[in-house]
Amino acid sequence: MHEGSLRALEFDRIVEAVRSLALTPLGAAALSGLGPQTDARAVRTALSATTEGVTFLESHDLPLQGPEDLEEALGALAIEGRLLDPRQLRGLAGFLASIDATRSAVRQADAASFPGLRALVEGCRSFEREVADIQSTIDEQGEVVDRASPELRAIRDRLRKQRQRLRNTLASFLRGRDTARYLREQVVTERDGRFVLLVRSEHRGSIPGIVHGSSGSGASLFLEPLSTVEINNDIVALEQDEANEIRRILLALANALRKRGLDLRRTVSAATELDVIQARARFSRLVDGVEPALAPDSRIELPAARHPLLIPAVRARTGNGSDTVPGESEPAGPVPVDIEIAPPTGALVVTGPNTGGKTVALKTTGLLILMAQAGLHIPAARSARVGVFQSVFADIGDDQSIANSLSTFSGHVAHIVEMEERLALPALVLLDEVGAGTDPTEGGALGAAIVERFRCRGALVAATTHDDLLKTYASTTDGVTCAGFGFDPETYAPTYRLAYGVPGRSLAFEIASRLGLPAAVIEDARGRRSAREAKLAEHLARTEKTLRELESARAEVATERARLTAEDSHLAAARREVEERQAELRDQLKRGVTADIKAARQEVDTIVAGLRARAADLVRQGGRRAAGRPKLSTGDTGDLRREATAALAAVADRRGRSPGAGSGATAAERPPAASPAPAPPPSVGNRVAVESLGMEGQVVAIHGRRAEVEVRGKRLRLGFADVRVIADAPAAGGGGVTVDVQRADDPPAELNVIGCRVDEALSRVDKYLDQAIVSEQRQVRLIHGHGTGQLRKAIAGLLDGHPMVATFAAAAPEQGGGGVTVVELTDADEGGNSPA
Repeated sequence: MHEGSLRALEFDRIVEAVRSLALTPLGAAALSGLGPQTDARAVRTALSATTEGVTFLESHDLPLQGPEDLEEALGALAIEGRLLDPRQLRGLAGFLASIDATRSAVRQADAASFPGLRALVEGCRSFEREVADIQSTIDEQGEVVDRASPELRAIRDRLRKQRQRLRNTLASFLRGRDTARYLREQVVTERDGRFVLLVRSEHRGSIPGIVHGSSGSGASLFLEPLSTVEINNDIVALEQDEANEIRRILLALANALRKRGLDLRRTVSAATELDVIQARARFSRLVDGVEPALAPDSRIELPAARHPLLIPAVRARTGNGSDTVPGESEPAGPVPVDIEIAPPTGALVVTGPNTGGKTVALKTTGLLILMAQAGLHIPAARSARVGVFQSVFADIGDDQSIANSLSTFSGHVAHIVEMEERLALPALVLLDEVGAGTDPTEGGALGAAIVERFRCRGALVAATTHDDLLKTYASTTDGVTCAGFGFDPETYAPTYRLAYGVPGRSLAFEIASRLGLPAAVIEDARGRRSAREAKLAEHLARTEKTLRELESARAEVATERARLTAEDSHLAAARREVEERQAELRDQLKRGVTADIKAARQEVDTIVAGLRARAADLVRQGGRRAAGRPKLSTGDTGDLRREATAALAAVADRRGRSPGAGSGATAAERPPAASPAPAPPPSVGNRVAVESLGMEGQVVAIHGRRAEVEVRGKRLRLGFADVRVIADAPAAGGGGVTVDVQRADDPPAELNVIGCRVDEALSRVDKYLDQAIVSEQRQVRLIHGHGTGQLRKAIAGLLDGHPMVATFAAAAPEQGGGGVTVVELTDADEGGNSPA
């Protein structure tokens, strides 16, 4: 990459911000060399590692740390026999311990989610024993403790005793009546490593001893009494022994690490890479960055791109966060801009007013490309997509140089010549105010030719301009797109939004007027334009007005579409809620009806059992038996019938339905029935139904308001209200009057619906299941045949939603196979169903 272009795009400031996020000096040093890569595979790997780091830091901590002198300590460790001081060893131990903690943190995370980090930490080796030795030998203040070795403990014990003996001896001189008067001060001081007294010079011979010097004035002498010389000698010797022992201990600790030199180098290298990844990941979170997709061709798609150096959090990291004046609010973040240069477009010419954002957009484009190729996430929308470029060139700013005799124009041309010579495809060329700094006509023509030259060579080109000739070139040349920055039509303040397809006005007159240039000067300038230039300016103004209206209409349409989408979602949710509620109510109703049926059946069974007991009592009391069956008088039969009718009517009232009704709806849920028409009185020969017994018979005689009915060969006398005419049909008669009180027959164990239509079959199956449930059957068979399978599927759908079906499945092959479905029913209190 071209170093001058990296500086022009301020990539070094991005490196500075990322470097500040390193946790160790090794990571910071590695990040100092951060730069864009040109191999697509390497770029993809780096971006993936950064993404992995971002994901890891969202839910985990990376406890990596290192002292400031870590590099110096590792350098000393690399030299055989080189001694490390205690603080260096202690710092190195803390660094290695943090690597162990980091490795544990990564290993505890999901390996499938963090394969790159997992591979890195697997290259780290544990130095737990060496770290423990260092931390038990050297305390947090960097001092070697007594327990470091038995020899050191013994030396220090003797040293403490000798020092105490020395203090006692010297204290006797300070307290002694004969010696205290010769002292300048009542203190003990140190001179050349030996403890001495401060004696007046005129009393030099009063205290025998060795003079180690005098004060600056000569009035005091530093005297070592003869009685302390041997003690001082012992102390000096012991201190030397202590230093030697400490040196031996420190060297042993350093050598323990040197013995594992290869492991140490690999571990340090992995830790450095981990630090680099976490710094890139934290920078991504700082700028709310995304991983851009890498395109196989030369293209730039950067929706909602933001210049990272304008983000306040990054400005604080690069030393520019202090630009805010005290009392003022923090500077706002950058306005996002959509940047797109994609085939078949090979060049983008950006136009618009001064301070409108053209140069910032140009820098944003180049800087985000460099960041992506350095493995950094970029501040843009998630749909960002960019190519990988071999060379990136930027001619931005004023490079005039008096020393090199370069004017502004000459400086730009010199840069362009260098780009032409060093161009390597795929390439990105960024040109700010191309062709400026010279005659406008010639400069515009030259700028258009330069853009065309780089485009034809295969480079992707982005240029900014105010020149009308360049605007015309961009608007009329295939493969070149023109875009303009907008402005507020009332105040002419920039909006920093880029509109593609039309050039933007420079607004020189309007901005000059807004900045205070006299109106007379502005009007004079307007009058000096040629007719062509005035017409072009008027045309651009109309075009921009039309674009603003279209943009406003587009925004309204988008708002309306969003509103309709929200309403549609709301209606869909409401519909689902209603459907779920209906299903729940149906299920509750089904369960309730089933429970009512069971309860009613139990009550009917109780009534029947009572009637049987009552009939048995009457038989015993009358002592009448015939053919082994109890026979009752007509009066007794009438009494039993009335009792049964009253009991069943009571059950029907409680259950909200008439006796014998098979409907599952309660009285509250059924619509009120129309009043039935008066039933015709029975006559001889009519076929009638005896409701109280659930039987049919034939009227054989009429006795006033009572009919004599033959039922199953027996005759009963019943009131007109107790029978219902159903047909006029002859029936055979018999003699005698008997009442057979028994339960209705249970339904068969299987139902055959072969040949039925689907709706008819489902109705029969549903009623059959109700009857089976009331009769407390637990298994039934449904015979539907094979056919097309539609009937089997429909019945399976009914069974799947039935609350009293426990399981269902096809019968065994020898019992009908797929043509028969065996259904297991559950107890009415349990409910539920599950297909086998």
